[in-house]
This record gives sequence, structure tokens and C-alpha cells, in this order.
Amino acid sequence: MYFDIHWEIRFYNDQGQFHLGTLKEVEINSSVDNLTDTAIITLPEAYMNSVFQLEKTLTRGTKVIIELGYNGELEKEFEGYIQDISTDGGAIKIKCEDALFLFRKAVKDVELKPTSLKKIAQYITGQIDGSFKVVCEEYDLSYEKFVIHQATGYDVLKKLQEETKANIYFNTDKKELHIHPPYTEKTGDVWYSAQDNIQNISLDYKKKIDRKVEVTVERTLLNGKVNSFKTGTTGGDSVTLKIGAFDDASAMKIANAELLKRSSDGYEGSIDSWLLPFVQPSYTADIADADYPEKDGQYYVIAVKTTVSASGGKRNIQLGVKLSM
Repeated sequence: MYFDIHWEIRFYNDQGQFHLGTLKEVEINSSVDNLTDTAIITLPEAYMNSVFQLEKTLTRGTKVIIELGYNGELEKEFEGYIQDISTDGGAIKIKCEDALFLFRKAVKDVELKPTSLKKIAQYITGQIDGSFKVVCEEYDLSYEKFVIHQATGYDVLKKLQEETKANIYFNTDKKELHIHPPYTEKTGDVWYSAQDNIQNISLDYKKKIDRKVEVTVERTLLNGKVNSFKTGTTGGDSVTLKIGAFDDASAMKIANAELLKRSSDGYEGSIDSWLLPFVQPSYTADIADADYPEKDGQYYVIAVKTTVSASGGKRNIQLGVKLSM
């Protein structure tokens, strides 16, 4: 069967809808470990004659939707906003960011005591855009105190992610801010075979027995003192987490989440495939390898890099913990 690459890139602003008529390359990066999904749209040098008119039409904050696929059957791969337009080596690069772009604004100083992860996120969305819904049911950790001082919404979300190790991301289309335990949310399934639909494979399989990890958690209490505890297995890698004023149960959840991430059976590395099958971070990837059947199983998709150019479409898929056989 013949596969003809297709793409559709649309921009929306006060002047209406604008369809991009030419393209050199588009690259989309998404990861459960990053707060934001990004896209870089590269236009060919020949478009430079229209750069002035382009910058009048497309400005910072312009909404963008990117759809990719084969034979006219397209999947929405990215929705967000233009962050910057620049020239690089004669080509025009349009850098885009998902809904996190809207949260790069200052929020009011506040001291929340006591509070929770969900309540902090709701405070931030209320300050920036009250239409965003916070989805945080399985990982609503409790803070004894949380202080916001001279910060943007982005600064606060970044701090929350660093302290809790949560999977924090936006569903821009549905206007939702999601907060989930790391590596547990499953949003779809995809199947790969080393012999059928994988272009290149660069994976190192690690067994849990060989991945000894001891996690030290240092928690700052309300009185300013630092309380610490350890979990995991001694004699292996040592990891230290510095967190804020969480209660005991929440601090242990954070420690266990980091332990799961670092000490489970799983792959380290990535595979290269085509645009089909469609995949996103937090998908469950069912991997089959006729040469090494002991490695068969379901693995958590951590990150996906999607690239489309004149030479075709490709995905680089980073795998993580093993979910099951």
C-alpha cells in the first residue's frame, strides 16, 4: 500500500483563519516529564520574500492547530499558540507552545495554609483563565503550607512538578489542566513489532533486580527544620528529593512514585517508527520482538518526537517502565 504524507496547519487570530501553504519541516515534542508540548514549524527560504506580510498575519499568541497523516487521513497532533517567530539560516521558524503559553503571566502573591495540589492548581487557573478545569483526583497531595511570591503561573506549575514528580500537562482542546501520579495514567494503546513497524531500535532492557535505588526525601517543615527519611534498597543508586511542607502520607507518595520510576523493569532508550500507528506520551506500547521474546510486554510511553518533512514522517518514541507481560 502506498502512503502519501499529508499535513494541515491552521492559524487563528482576530483576522480569521489562515492556512499555511508551504512547509519545510514541522517537529512536535511531547513528554510526561515536561510541562509543555512544543512545535517548531520551519518554512523554506523561498518564503522569505513574504516574511514581512507573514509577521503581520502571525504574531505571538496566535492560535495554531497541526494535523498530520497519510492519504488525507489526518490526526490532530498539536494545538497551542505561537511563542516566537525567528529566522535561522535563511529559513523562518515558528515556535509554538501548548496552553502553558497562557500561563506565563504573573499571579498574585498568596500564602495557602493548609492546602493541596489541586487547590493550588485551581488558584493558578483562576488567576490566569477561569475556564480551565483542573483534573486531579488520584494525586491530590496535601501541603501544610505553600507560598506564591513574585511568580508566574508557569513558575508555580514548574515548582509543583519538581516537588511532586507529578505528570502535569494541558489538554488545550478541552481546556483542562491534568495532574496525575507519574507513569500511571493510560490514555491509549499502541502495538509495535521489532520485525514489522519499527524503523530503528535503540533500547537497553533493565531488570528490576539490577536497578537498586534508595530514595532520600528531605522535607521542609513549617518551623523551618528539615525532616528526612529513606525508602528503597541500599547498595545501589542514591537519589535525594527536596520537597516542601507536605504531610507524611503525601511525602511517602512522592517517594514511592520516584522509586517506581527508577527501579521497575523497563527499557532505557527509544524506537523510531512512522506516523502510523498514532501514539502519544502516556500511551501503553505493546512491544513484540521475535528475536528476544523475553522482552515482550507492555511499556509506558514517556515521550514522543514527531517530525514531518519532504522526506516523510517519523516518530521517535521513548519507552519507560514495564507495565505487564
